[in-house]
Amino acid sequence: MPADDSALKYRALTEISEAFLGCRDLDALFRSLWDTLQQLIRFDWVVLVLINEKTRSYRIETIAGDVPQGTLVGLEMPLHGSPSEVAWETQEALYLPDIETATRFRPDIINQMRQNEVRSGFWVPLTTARHKLGSMIFASRHRDPYSAEEREFLHHVARQVAIAVDNALAFEEINELRQKIEEEKVYLEEEIRSEFRFDDIVGRSAALKRVLEQVETAAPTDAAVLIEGETGTGKELIARAVHRLSRRGQSTFVKLNCSAVPVGLVESEMFGHEKGAFTGAVSQRLGRVELAHQGTLFLDEVADLPLELQPKLLSVLQDKQFERLGGTRTITADFRLIAATNRDLRGMAARQEFRSDLFYRLNVFPITVPPLRERRQDIPPLVRFFVQDFAARMRKQIDAIPADTMQALVNYSWPGNVRELRNVVERSVILTTGKRLTIPHDALYSLDSGNLAAVVPMAEAEKRHILEALNAAKWVVGGPQGAAILLGLKRSTLQSRMEKLGIRRQSRYFGE
Repeated sequence: MPADDSALKYRALTEISEAFLGCRDLDALFRSLWDTLQQLIRFDWVVLVLINEKTRSYRIETIAGDVPQGTLVGLEMPLHGSPSEVAWETQEALYLPDIETATRFRPDIINQMRQNEVRSGFWVPLTTARHKLGSMIFASRHRDPYSAEEREFLHHVARQVAIAVDNALAFEEINELRQKIEEEKVYLEEEIRSEFRFDDIVGRSAALKRVLEQVETAAPTDAAVLIEGETGTGKELIARAVHRLSRRGQSTFVKLNCSAVPVGLVESEMFGHEKGAFTGAVSQRLGRVELAHQGTLFLDEVADLPLELQPKLLSVLQDKQFERLGGTRTITADFRLIAATNRDLRGMAARQEFRSDLFYRLNVFPITVPPLRERRQDIPPLVRFFVQDFAARMRKQIDAIPADTMQALVNYSWPGNVRELRNVVERSVILTTGKRLTIPHDALYSLDSGNLAAVVPMAEAEKRHILEALNAAKWVVGGPQGAAILLGLKRSTLQSRMEKLGIRRQSRYFGE
């Protein structure tokens, strides 16, 4: 090698080392490499190939040089039967001076190289002390373009490139993790619950905190609690929290939904009956009041309690004594009563649709649970909680909730409150096929107004967004002015989404 040639190559290595120092963009890195080397060595393209050992596949990560118009990078190809496999397995450089004589490789790969006018290539493994990354390929339109000295020089270049690529990939991985955290990462930990540490009650809004403060105040007493709020706001959870924090917390919590039991059977359900008390009473039955002895009786939808039964309940609350239906023996029941309703019980009492004396007996300590639309701050932690719960039950891995999806959920009015949110999330988890939660486009209808919170399907919205970024970047995917940077995505991630959404230009690609 002539002295002046050696000096030029040494200077080139120095320039490459300086250019690669701190470089985080693989496209820019390989463009710089091509600019530096093209006057020293006769090659037409320099290609970065990354290999996935688990899937036994390789991906053309970037290409620099006289690249054919429309060449697409980011394609996954089987590793088997490729020159990249040989360089990977042997960890030695592979020189093909004439691809027409290379008969041991897959015919489709050779044909692809022919179509791209590749006549020769030099595959150099990219390996650091930590990783086997893949290979870099110096491809040429000419046969046997590289001398032994030139190939040795390219070995030295590859060592510098391997370190730069490893650093850039590590930077991309760290950046991607940061973005995932910012993009509503799904996790279940104690912080998503309120600071009061109430089991099953998720949220940290000021409105919910006020409710939980009331729960903490009421629980230690034995006073009756009336929980008011719209359907689906979680009144039963509040009732159970009062029970758990009370002195009766280790005893039974007994629930009776007054609207779910036929009118003729409510008395039997509440107070029990003796054998033969009525047709069909073939055995003795204990009522909910008796079962709640030393514990808590929760009457849900108490507004639907029949008027004729209300005096008997009032008597039990005052005297702690009752008789089973059809019985004569007086039974003592010491229990704490919690009632819940989604109706205006005070107004019903004023209209004589509910006994006023029973209302005042129930309304000793009222707690109003606000609707979800008045505590939107609780929606994100609720969504995370439900996603984690349903994903675990269905044995799915859902890692993230897209920010626009979460925003649509937060903006929705939720007429069905937490119950509706839970059902929407359950359906969404069932229909999600990847690791990012997908909300069905028809899931956020308001039954009372027909309002649709998310008019456009999520896939279509994402496709439009990507196309806008591609047009703004003049269809450049990578690099400092590319669409990936505009979207805040890793270039390979954007390419994967483009492929999934069918966004592509007619293209050719290298098949090394």
